[in-house]
Amino acid sequence: MTKSVERNLVIGLDVGTSKVVATVGEVTADNQLSIVGVGSQISHGMDKGGVNDLDLVSESIQRAVDEAELMADCRISSVYLGISGKHIQCQNENGVVAINNNSEVTSEDIDNVIHIAKSVPISAERKMLHALPQEYSVDLQEGIRNPLGMSGVRMEARAHIITCSNDMAKNIEKCVERCGLHVDQFIFSALASGNSVLTEDERELGVAVIDIGGGTMDITIYTNGSLRHSAVIPVAGNQVTGDIAKIFRTPISHAEAIKVQYACASSQMASAEDTLEVPSVGGRPARTMSRHTLSEVVEPRFREIFDLAMDEIRRSGLEDQIAAGVVITGGTAKMTGALEVAEEIFQMPARIGNPIGITGLTDYVNDPSFATAVGLLQYGRTMQSNHEKKSTDTGSGNWWNRLTKWFQGEF
Repeated sequence: MTKSVERNLVIGLDVGTSKVVATVGEVTADNQLSIVGVGSQISHGMDKGGVNDLDLVSESIQRAVDEAELMADCRISSVYLGISGKHIQCQNENGVVAINNNSEVTSEDIDNVIHIAKSVPISAERKMLHALPQEYSVDLQEGIRNPLGMSGVRMEARAHIITCSNDMAKNIEKCVERCGLHVDQFIFSALASGNSVLTEDERELGVAVIDIGGGTMDITIYTNGSLRHSAVIPVAGNQVTGDIAKIFRTPISHAEAIKVQYACASSQMASAEDTLEVPSVGGRPARTMSRHTLSEVVEPRFREIFDLAMDEIRRSGLEDQIAAGVVITGGTAKMTGALEVAEEIFQMPARIGNPIGITGLTDYVNDPSFATAVGLLQYGRTMQSNHEKKSTDTGSGNWWNRLTKWFQGEF
């Protein structure tokens, strides 16, 4: 968090494969999140969520942060940092404890059962990101959201554990620190995106969020209000760009521009009468082709992307519990025809996920490509509220501290 004397600010930093976004949110007096600054720059030195050039990534971060500082008229010193990549691993674990205090669940009992649930051995090369409680059971009663104060002799908890490569986290943290910034906390990017684009009803009914970025596709599945499954697949929008560049023999930069401006994920929706100029390499003259021809190249890759996502949903065993359908977000989700192809592949309702629940400069971030960046702000606002609650409510201060640590994965 970054604070000033008069302003209550929270900063999110999303370092993606294709774009770096820094967002500044101000928490208003009525606890609403208002966007007051946005910095967005092309990302250099990242590949599939991992750093491959520290200097280039640091430069991209610095430019995005400078832009956000200028817009928000503030000085950024620390950030909530999103992290993704194929090194992310997720699993569900159980913990069981005996209830000690006169057969009534206390905050200490909740601490203990979550601690046991997340005590699964992990190698020294991995870092715990999150331990997210899903539900509790006390004796024979199951599906409990908050067991505090309930009577019983035995309590069980189920938690979703998210870990990452320690070295991957250190590398991206180095890039941030080179810009004179401190990382308040690492946050799984898919978790941030889900917070940003989902409604509470969707989480309860069951929903899959598919965040298609430049280098990776993040998948999260929610049922009964909790995160049940998550995964990262290293196939995303850059593969579409690469296909365009190779098949039409045009530079990557031009292929990206063509993808953004003209590409359609469904050949049925692209007109053969619409044409575009395709720059060539080596000084050769540009060529003309139809938008329909371009879509015939793009559509198979989109179908592959959604097929991979569908395979992951089936692998989770939760396919029949996704009553609210699929929400696709991320920059690649904006392409014309993507929603129609998604509904055909998944055979369930689908919608494009834009950030919700924010005020302020919404015109800047009302776009699927900003879902993670806005979600990082919302996550940070929640953490900030928990800290403030702890400091004002001394009677339950320790409980709020423990809740904060659950999200942070610090037990």
